[in-house]
Amino acid sequence: MATPGGLCFRDITALAPMVRVGTLPMRLLALDYGADIVYCEELIDIKMVTCERVVNEELDTVDFVAPDERVMFRTCERERDRVVFQMGTADPDRALAVALLVEKDVAAIDVNMGCPKEYSTKGGMGAALLSDPDKIEAILTKLVQGLSKPVTCKIRILPSMEDTVRLVQRIERTGVAAIAVHGRTREERPKHPLHCDFLRAVSGAVGVPVIANGGSLDMVKSFEDVGVFRSATGAAAVMLARAAMWNPSVFRRQGLLPVQTVMEDYLKYAVRYDNHAFNTKYCLCQMLRDKVESEMGKRVKTAQTLSDICAAYGMQAYYEEVQVLLRSRRGLHPPETPVTLGGVTTMALRFHRRDYPPEITPKMFLLEWCRKEKLEQPHYHTVDRPQDRLFLSTVTVDNKQYRSTLWEKSKKGAEQAAALVCLRVLRLPEGRRGEEQQQEEESGLGGKRKRAVAPPLLAAAPPQEEEEREVNKKIHLSDREAETEVTNGNHHKTHMP
Repeated sequence: MATPGGLCFRDITALAPMVRVGTLPMRLLALDYGADIVYCEELIDIKMVTCERVVNEELDTVDFVAPDERVMFRTCERERDRVVFQMGTADPDRALAVALLVEKDVAAIDVNMGCPKEYSTKGGMGAALLSDPDKIEAILTKLVQGLSKPVTCKIRILPSMEDTVRLVQRIERTGVAAIAVHGRTREERPKHPLHCDFLRAVSGAVGVPVIANGGSLDMVKSFEDVGVFRSATGAAAVMLARAAMWNPSVFRRQGLLPVQTVMEDYLKYAVRYDNHAFNTKYCLCQMLRDKVESEMGKRVKTAQTLSDICAAYGMQAYYEEVQVLLRSRRGLHPPETPVTLGGVTTMALRFHRRDYPPEITPKMFLLEWCRKEKLEQPHYHTVDRPQDRLFLSTVTVDNKQYRSTLWEKSKKGAEQAAALVCLRVLRLPEGRRGEEQQQEEESGLGGKRKRAVAPPLLAAAPPQEEEEREVNKKIHLSDREAETEVTNGNHHKTHMP
C-alpha cells in the first residue's frame, strides 16, 4: 500500500544511500535496471540549509546550490517520484528547513541514523543518534508533522535485541512511513556476520514497513537473491548498497550484465548530467574492483576530465555529441554572456597565457585602470576545490564582484580569469596579443565595443621595473601563503555542476 505521499515501501528493492556513490547518474542507472526506489547520498543539514534551488535549463535538472556555488544535490524529473532525500541532522528545526527546501522535488525524506563513520557522527548525527532516542523522536515528529511527503529513517541494530525492538517501536509511533534497518551494530563492519535474527524480530514487532539492509556480501549477489534475503529477515523490502555499487544491474530481474556494459551505461549518464569527473572516477573504480590496477583502471584513475574518462572507454564520440546538445541548449545564455546572481557577475572565461604578450596580463590591466580611475586596488578572494585542487577566484572592483564560472589549475590562473571577466564586463582592454591593432580598427566604428587606450606604463615597462615588482608583491601571495589562504577559506563546488 502506498503512503499518503504516494510512495510504496512494501515489496520493493531500493538503492541504499551511499556517500560519493548515490549521485544522480547512479540513481538513474539503478532505476533503469529495475530499482523501485533510490536514495541519494547523505547530505548534511548545515550545508543544505544554505542552498538555493536553481533550475538548470541546460542540463534539465534542479540543482541545490550552496553559497560557494557547489551543487550539493542535483535531481531531475525522471526520478522525482522515486528518489528519497537522505539528510544527516541532529537538529529538528534545521532538519525541517532542509526538508521543506527539497520537498517538492523528491518522493520522500529520510534521516540517517545508522552511519557509523566519523564524518556523520561527529556532529551528533548518524549512528550517534542511536544513543539519544529522545532526539530521534523529536526530529522525526517535527518532520512528519511539517511535511506532506513521507518521512523515513535508517538505523543500525543495538547490541540488545530487546533495546532494538523498543527503539523501532518508538520510531513507529512518530508516524514514519518506513524504517530501514542495517543488521549490524554501530561497531560492526561488513566483515562481521549479519544479524538476521534481529531483523526478523524488528520486522515482526511493528506494522510499519521494515527495509532490510546489510546483506550484500553475505546473501545478495544477484536479483534472484533478493527474495531469499527478504524471506530470511521477514522484512517488507530490501535495500542494497555494496552489491549495487559493484554492479548496479543487480536490480535486473533478467540477471546481471557484464561490468563493462554497466560502466558504459553509467558513464553516459555522468556525461549527460555533467557529473564531476572525480565522483565519476570513484564510482567506476568501485565497479572495476580487483581490475582497478588493470590497463583500463590505470587510464580511469589518471583521467582528469569527463572527456579523458570517455577516451579510456572509447566513448569520445558520445561525449562530443552530448557537448553539442548542451551547447544548443544554452540559448539566451551563451558562455560569454554575463550573468549576475547573488551580487556576483559571472562569465565562462578561461585565462590562456599564450594569448598575452610577455609580462602583460589581465590583472595588470585591471590594476592600472583602477589607479587611473582612483579606485581601490582590486581585491581577490580565491578558494580551491579539494577533490581535484582546482581554483576559483572572485575579484572585487568598485564594490562589485566578478568571477569566471570555469575552474583553473592554479590560484594565479583563477585570479587572471576573474580579472578577465571584470575587464570584459566593463568593456576595457584585456591586454591580448593584437588587441592594440583591433582597438584602432574599432575606434571609428559605431556600435562596436569601446576600448580605452592601454596605459603607456604597461606597453613600455621593462620586465624588472621596480614598480612592477612592488605591485606583484601586493597582489600575489607566495606559494605558501596561497596554500594557507585556500586551506582556511571556503571550499567550492562540484561544478555548476
